[in-house]
Amino acid sequence: MTPAVRLVLSHFWVAVAAFGVGAMMAVMQALARAGVELPFGTANLYYLSVTAHGVLLALVFTTFFIMALGYLVVETTLGRIAGPSWAWAGFWLASIGTVITTVAILSGTSTVLYTFYPPLLAHPAFYIGATLLVVGSWVWCGVMIASFVSWRRANRGTRPPLAAHGMLTAVIIWILATAGLAVEVVILILPWSVGLVDRIDPIVARTYFWWFGHPLTYFWLVPAYVLWYTMIPRVAGGKLFSDALTRVVFIQFILFSTPVGFHHQFTDPGIAGGWKLLHTFTTYAIMFPSLVTAFTVTASLEYAGRARGGAGTFGWIGKLPWSDPFFSSVALSMVTFALGGFGGAINAAYAMNAMIHNTAWVQGHFHLTVGTAVTLSFMGFSYWMLPRVTGRALVWPRVASVQPYLWFIGMQFFSIPSHIAGLMGMPRRVYTGEFHGIEAAQAWIPLVNISAVGGVILFVSAMCWVGVLAGTMFVMPRGATRPIEYAEPMVAPPDGASLWDRLGLWTAVAIVLIIIAYAQPLYHLHTMARFPSRGFSPF
Repeated sequence: MTPAVRLVLSHFWVAVAAFGVGAMMAVMQALARAGVELPFGTANLYYLSVTAHGVLLALVFTTFFIMALGYLVVETTLGRIAGPSWAWAGFWLASIGTVITTVAILSGTSTVLYTFYPPLLAHPAFYIGATLLVVGSWVWCGVMIASFVSWRRANRGTRPPLAAHGMLTAVIIWILATAGLAVEVVILILPWSVGLVDRIDPIVARTYFWWFGHPLTYFWLVPAYVLWYTMIPRVAGGKLFSDALTRVVFIQFILFSTPVGFHHQFTDPGIAGGWKLLHTFTTYAIMFPSLVTAFTVTASLEYAGRARGGAGTFGWIGKLPWSDPFFSSVALSMVTFALGGFGGAINAAYAMNAMIHNTAWVQGHFHLTVGTAVTLSFMGFSYWMLPRVTGRALVWPRVASVQPYLWFIGMQFFSIPSHIAGLMGMPRRVYTGEFHGIEAAQAWIPLVNISAVGGVILFVSAMCWVGVLAGTMFVMPRGATRPIEYAEPMVAPPDGASLWDRLGLWTAVAIVLIIIAYAQPLYHLHTMARFPSRGFSPF
């Protein structure tokens, strides 16, 4: 096993472990909401599990998986990982931070959900651990950038490999997004949590969080798009529709992913309506690259299906390799993400957002996007990647083939009733199967029960994924490794780098857009009459 593979797999297995624990927390929530009598079911444990599920899946699983993918991409496309000792230092920082934060959550002293909104107050260890996780990820960003700079010095004037271009996009998005998170945690929350400051302004803290919180979605999504664009066309037996168009998509994510946070704060006071309207426009702008992705990847798959002998308007679809778990995972992710995209357009519209704000609609939408478009793509990639880098065949290939379909079915059972219940006014994050007997809840309960069935199916699917990966690694014998292969474009791009490869230029433009979107509103929030709050730990 090469040092690069060892680095990749170390990050990968932390991601898998976090996912396994988070999945166990999720099934308990689904059953509790459905009113199933659990011997350990209490409100305290329910909200603890919501916090652990959100942190371990939305923050730990995704971050470690993306770091593993990033190192794999730069090693296989650029031929280098600059500063491997720094890479390991970042890994251990992030891992230690993950352990500290997880212990703080499971101890019952940090039940603040994954958004950790003040005035909910966690133990200082929760914030310290989360800070170490982010700092470790910043080290990863530095190694990724150094690897790219080293390659570019040796290949001046050469067009960067598309997969590396996409992963550098994710790095840039993460740096821009976590700048807001760093201000919130280091300057506002940490002094408050250790008692140096008595009170905190929840609106100011929440504004810095959503500077980070929504671009976090694209930090998750862009690496999934790297898989969709650069690997799946080849797996399907075809070619990428357009290399140039893909680079434009990645640059649009750099530009528009961060200045969108106010659409999460439409109901918050202290932020002028004009600024919320601006963020509405940028939110709709960030939908455009996803629409282009839907066209580009579908065109690539149609090319593959017709190359396999598909005829007629839709005959090519049946010719695609639906039994391949990597392909089926991504194809089902695309279908599900289309549904989630429609929901995202509703979330971005002020009037419709007011109707679904803080309802079960939000959890339904969130699980279609990060819960399927990202997670299921990562699951499928694992089946493809692990045999190639370890030389071990999948231990239960039929289970691997079925697992993506189980996830897709379970997610429909979970998410669609959540959307409907949200439209009917059912709140999210409420621990009770009876909803205290209120009359309106009688219409919600059947939907919650259906959603619980989906949660159980998702849990079975999750355990299948973890089981296949663990069995592959610890049961199957080691064999010959295989190369990581990337799709070729239908038309070879011209030699030399283009305007869309000038990542530094586009990062500078993105910083200007962030300043325009946030500087005046944050100045106003810091200088207006404020109403800070003491900390609360209700659970």
